[in-house]
Amino acid sequence: MEALILEPSLYTVKAILILDNDGDRLFAKYYDDTYPSVKEQKAFEKNIFNKTHRTDSEIALLEGLTVVYKSSIDLYFYVIGSSYENELMLMAVLNCLFDSLSQMLRKNVEKRALLENMEGLFLAVDEIVDGGVILESDPQQVVHRVALRMDCITKEARTAFHPYLPSLSETGDSRHIFLGSLLFQRTGTYIASYSLPLLPTPFLVSCEQWLSTLLCTLQTFLA
Repeated sequence: MEALILEPSLYTVKAILILDNDGDRLFAKYYDDTYPSVKEQKAFEKNIFNKTHRTDSEIALLEGLTVVYKSSIDLYFYVIGSSYENELMLMAVLNCLFDSLSQMLRKNVEKRALLENMEGLFLAVDEIVDGGVILESDPQQVVHRVALRMDCITKEARTAFHPYLPSLSETGDSRHIFLGSLLFQRTGTYIASYSLPLLPTPFLVSCEQWLSTLLCTLQTFLA
C-alpha cells in the first residue's frame, strides 16, 4: 500500500483539557471542529477520562487521536493531536503547561488552587498554543509573559475605573473589576451605567471606555 504523504503543518494541537478526578471539565480548549458541539466534546472528555485515569501510561490512541496526559493530585491534564502527530511535540506542550502552572501555583497544582487562579491558566494556555500552533515550550518564558499581561490588565482596569473604586492594591483582587464590568447595562446611547455593592450609587462612564476594559478582561477570563 502506498504510504500516506502528509503536508507539513504548524497546526499541531487539536485540544487542551483539564479534568478533575471525577472526569468533569475544569478547562477545555478545542482548536478545530473535530468535536463541534459541546455535547460531543463532553462525551469525548468522559471517554478519554475513563480510558486513562487508572493507567500509568503517558500516551494513548483514542478515537483516531494521539493523547498525551499526566495527573497531579485531583487534576488530569491532556494534550491532544492527530493520530500521525509527533508525541514528543505534544508532550512538550503538556510539560510546559504543567510546569508553568506549577510555578504560578507555587507547586500546589490541585483543583482548588487552579480554580482560584483560572485567569492565569487562560493566559498561560494562550502563550503556549495559538489556534493549534505551538508558540512556546519554555515555562519560564510563559510565566514571565503571563505576569506582564496580568499587570497590563490591572493597569487597564485601574485607569478605566479611577477614581470611582479603590485601587486594585487596596481591593486586593482584580476579579472585582472583571465581575463589576459584567454588570454594565448599555442604554442605547454613548453612556453606560455601572454599579457595585462597594458603591452607594451608580456612576456613568463612556461606552468606549467600558468596552475597552471589558474586552481586555474577557480576553483574560473567558478565553
